[in-house]
Amino acid sequence: MSRFRRSALALLLAATLPLPLTAAGTAFAAPASPAAHAGPADRTVLELPLPTGPYAVGRDTLHLVDTHRRDPWVPSAGARELMASMYYPARPGTGRAAAPYMTTPEAKRLLDGIKRSDVLPPEQVAATRTHARTGARAVGGKHPLVVLSPGFSLPRATLSLLAEELTSRGYVVALLDHAYESFGTTFPGGRTLTCVACDTVGQAPKENQRKLMAKVATGRAADISFVLDTLTAAAPGRPHAPAWRHSAMIDRKRIGVAGHSVGGNSAVPAMAADHRIRAGVNMDGGFSAPVPRAGLGGRPFLMLGSLNGHAPGSADATWLRAWNRLDGWKRWLTVRDAGHFTFIDLPVLAAQIGVTDPSAPISGKRSGEITRDYVSAFFDAQLRGLHRPLLDGPSAANPEVVFQNP
Repeated sequence: MSRFRRSALALLLAATLPLPLTAAGTAFAAPASPAAHAGPADRTVLELPLPTGPYAVGRDTLHLVDTHRRDPWVPSAGARELMASMYYPARPGTGRAAAPYMTTPEAKRLLDGIKRSDVLPPEQVAATRTHARTGARAVGGKHPLVVLSPGFSLPRATLSLLAEELTSRGYVVALLDHAYESFGTTFPGGRTLTCVACDTVGQAPKENQRKLMAKVATGRAADISFVLDTLTAAAPGRPHAPAWRHSAMIDRKRIGVAGHSVGGNSAVPAMAADHRIRAGVNMDGGFSAPVPRAGLGGRPFLMLGSLNGHAPGSADATWLRAWNRLDGWKRWLTVRDAGHFTFIDLPVLAAQIGVTDPSAPISGKRSGEITRDYVSAFFDAQLRGLHRPLLDGPSAANPEVVFQNP
């Protein structure tokens, strides 16, 4: 792995917090994986938390190709490619085997990338138990759609907990991998594409790195619009055939987008460019692609981040600027003792082998619960019109969550 690749996750934090890259790398050295400082793990079977909603969870996998755009990082590769895990509310007891968490090559590249291959074997991570079933029978009716985008260099699997939870509550979820933007993503034909974007950003002069991260966010926004086109329209050349076998489940008038880190930032340009998206969530991502001065047309937005990194007056001034420009229903929530990775699967899984990140001491269990509950409450309120008191103000059941109102 090149020195630029090794610095990619430090760069991920640098894109989130406007710190010098070296400082971000130093701060990130311990929490690069929640398993930092741990010895080799036993063969504990890792498992995602059981979803809390009333629906069983089905999952398909789609390979999507946007023939109208060339890949922005490897133009010689041709058309822009995406992988999508499509989650849908399913009938209990149907389906075949549990859907895989990730492939072994993806797990190996992730562990190598966060320099924790000495702690967990990739086969153990790839074998993480999920609750989604392949081949499950879909329930009837129309359901809101939420598109999820992962953090820079991270595979889509790291948002599986949230995807399963939303689906169990009645949402269709499209969980995306963007080509050449993760340590490793397996595509059809046995191809595992690596993070060329990480190298591109890492080799750029420091003054250009934020612009390149904005390019990541706006590129993902275009990916999201393409996915919406694909899922809500008939397949090219087959005007009467759906692009996805369960496309008819999607309520086209109730679409949201959320993501972690730069995936969360991508919600902003996606909403600015595509008015089909009614609500957005940024989980601990900086706003290198800023909220437009004119706002987002009054549409709702949730900012959910760590208290140390994204409270008013913290080093990341982009959150205050975004807050001032958001012109619809909005919440700015920060979580005590949280870190950049609190809002994804990694701390939840690491806790199962007895490991926590000393710089982000919130437990893995609470990490998963807070992310699950607040993001689900937001979409319930904004896409389904349900009152969720959790969003009204501080809660005694969630003392870690601080409501900011600068």
